[in-house]
Amino acid sequence: MKPELAIVKIGGNVIEDPAELQRFLRHFSGIQHPKILVHGGGKRATEVGKKLGVEARMVAGRRITDTASLDVALMVYAGLVNKKIVGQLQGLGCNAIGLSGADANIIQACKRPVSDIDYGWVGDIEGINSKALMSLISAELVPAFCAITHDQKGQMLNTNADTIASELAIGLGEQFKVTLYYCFEKQGVLRDKDDDHSIIPNINLEGYQQLLADQIISDGMLPKLANSFRALQAGVSRVCIGSTDMIASNPGRYTILSL
Repeated sequence: MKPELAIVKIGGNVIEDPAELQRFLRHFSGIQHPKILVHGGGKRATEVGKKLGVEARMVAGRRITDTASLDVALMVYAGLVNKKIVGQLQGLGCNAIGLSGADANIIQACKRPVSDIDYGWVGDIEGINSKALMSLISAELVPAFCAITHDQKGQMLNTNADTIASELAIGLGEQFKVTLYYCFEKQGVLRDKDDDHSIIPNINLEGYQQLLADQIISDGMLPKLANSFRALQAGVSRVCIGSTDMIASNPGRYTILSL
């Protein structure tokens, strides 16, 4: 039987709320089997960039990453946010190691091709170095990944954290029974985004396609669900979406995805 592995991605609103972040990290550190954390930090990057005179540019809800914006992302994601999270986890007795995709060549990507929109230095993942990851996990270290990858030619790339989480889950699916968690400020996928109680407890592939057709799924939930079903179709055991309580010993309500 494969050992269990939890891969947990936390959203920006959790990162921006110190009390909620600390609460989440307590829950995360309490997971007894091997685990990996993935985080973004877009809101903090926007704030820091503005102070440095680098304005965020968005098209259809997606960030354009020019050279100056990439420098800000590197500073904020791989530095400020990542190291604060690692420090807090160490304070909770969780032996975390902060990583980008370039470290140990763990996440290889390529610059997204220009089509209708030039997203700049945005990376699409091409491969996961599962051997390097396994060595860290075997050493009882807890990887904490920021949303930065690389192209193996010296170029760093800004990459969607939801995608990083799902690709890590897929890359380790042969070695582990993987549960992928997407933690954010809501308790699950909502049928009505203005009603926090309208949680959809279970979504299968057919139901997901219907939700898309009915335009119930929108905005930031679109990439989460797309990545979730890609992971399930690639053999990931389970995908859950909900609040930070989802990974607690006594979880509340959340959404479970299945094929």
